[in-house]
Amino acid sequence: MSPPNRSFHDANDRMQDPTTTSYIRGALYGLAAVCIWAVFIVVSRLGVSTSLTPWDVAAIRFCVAGLLLLPYLLRKRLALDRVGWTGLTAIAIGCGAPMVLLVNAGLLFAPAAHGGALFPGVMPLMVAMLAAALLKETFMPQKVGGLILIVLGAIGIVWASGGTIGTRQNIGHLLFLCAGLPWAGYTMC
Repeated sequence: MSPPNRSFHDANDRMQDPTTTSYIRGALYGLAAVCIWAVFIVVSRLGVSTSLTPWDVAAIRFCVAGLLLLPYLLRKRLALDRVGWTGLTAIAIGCGAPMVLLVNAGLLFAPAAHGGALFPGVMPLMVAMLAAALLKETFMPQKVGGLILIVLGAIGIVWASGGTIGTRQNIGHLLFLCAGLPWAGYTMC
């Protein structure tokens, strides 16, 4: 009988007993993610509220990122062996120009604060709905409770914005909600 793989057990022990450093690193990563999302929404709002269109903002974002990422993607052959063409399409739509265009267009009608809360706020709801439809995942009571809170939060944001039902802001709200669906496809992939 061969001796146990010590590196596996060491890694497993570290995963079960995280250190303070791991918690700090995780918190910093979480803070960085929040900052990236906040900057994305604020800078996009600034762009579309000046002389740029949603198309311009999306083009700037994806031309720069695309050029930087292209050598890596080509080296990995677009990961087609792992995700296939359907997965690649879901990724391109979900975190690509269509999602960004929906968010940027929404920022033409509604404030950045609404976009910053509604778009990432409904992502878990959209993922859960897509997972239920495509993967036949069931809704446990805890999940239903969380999803109800997300819906109530979204309604609260729209309602608290001064009775904007039936105004141009609702176009932005709808676009933010719609942007969550392609992101859900990306997440599913």
